[in-house]
Amino acid sequence: MPRPLVLLGLALVLLSSQVVIACGGSDESGEGDSWRIGLEAPLSGDQSVLGEGMLQGAQLAAEQLNSDGGLLGKDVEIVPIDDEADADAGVVAANEAIEAGLDGVVGPYNSGVGIETLPLYIKAGLVPIRLTSDNETDGLGFTLQPMTNQIAPVAGQAMSQWLGAKKVAIVFDQTETYTKNVAAAIRDELESANVEVVAYEAIKPGADSYDAQVKQLAGTDAEVVYAAVYYPEGAKIAKSMLDQNVKAQCLADYASYDTGFVTDAGIEAAMSCPVVGVPAPNDFQGSEPFVEDFQEEFDTAPGTWSPYTYDSVNFLAEAVKETDGFDADALNTFLGKVDGWKGWTGEVTIDPATGNRDPATVVVTSVDKEGNFRVDSEWATAVDAPY
Repeated sequence: MPRPLVLLGLALVLLSSQVVIACGGSDESGEGDSWRIGLEAPLSGDQSVLGEGMLQGAQLAAEQLNSDGGLLGKDVEIVPIDDEADADAGVVAANEAIEAGLDGVVGPYNSGVGIETLPLYIKAGLVPIRLTSDNETDGLGFTLQPMTNQIAPVAGQAMSQWLGAKKVAIVFDQTETYTKNVAAAIRDELESANVEVVAYEAIKPGADSYDAQVKQLAGTDAEVVYAAVYYPEGAKIAKSMLDQNVKAQCLADYASYDTGFVTDAGIEAAMSCPVVGVPAPNDFQGSEPFVEDFQEEFDTAPGTWSPYTYDSVNFLAEAVKETDGFDADALNTFLGKVDGWKGWTGEVTIDPATGNRDPATVVVTSVDKEGNFRVDSEWATAVDAPY
């Protein structure tokens, strides 16, 4: 079987009277003694807590692969790619990483960033294992986490069946692709369930507080306020609703599902605002050894998305082993046929038409007194979910 390497392009650079060739899998010396897998995430800025957990999950997977003999005889090196949760910054960071040499890439997380960076990786001959959730990124590599068309029905059902709401207010981040699209999809789900959307309020991220918007929403007769925003804004909205004693139930979107939501909001406010998300790192069946390994390696609990980047690196590594290399055509063919692969996040089957995981696990989580996310047992009972 052939063992082709994906060439990211040959760049001849005159440096200290030496010619350095940069290509996939090569380090600066051109020795090519490791596989370089990029991890694109918001490693700085407002979402850096989320990004750090992503990076650590990928690093743990690489460490375990290397301690078990590596991948096709080489160590795996995780290359951090900081997109700052910003598309422009992401494009710059992605291009720099591609030029320096990559064999694979995991990420990004933010869909608006991925719309710009994923095509760059694909053009460079890479097969991204993305963490984006907006359906505009369908077909741009493969993903193990849920998509908008899988998230919106769960959120709509939670409000109409679990909370029994007849009137809902939606507040959403108008600057982000995912939050705009998921808000519209959830509005459609609610209206199909004969739930009236009494307010549909767009906000911009970065404000010191959203007290004025919360006060306005509290003036409606909404029974639930759904916050389709990322966790820095979600935390501020949850805290404001608690501080203002808003009678409506707070429910935060998947974009707010991260430990940073709890840290920023405070435990009391986070407890008052369940979050649509995925099972917590210790909620997955058989998660104990993964959690123990993570805590031993980093002396901290896994981040919300650590299991997904851990699985993503191993998912790619499995494909590389089976296809004997990083050839994009071979990897795309293999990954599109995956059925029943198992990792920390459970069993994975890929829809070859989209590269998406199907089915994907979407749940409603609540925060306990220790500040930890858990699958909400009352929600699970109300909608007959297997938790």
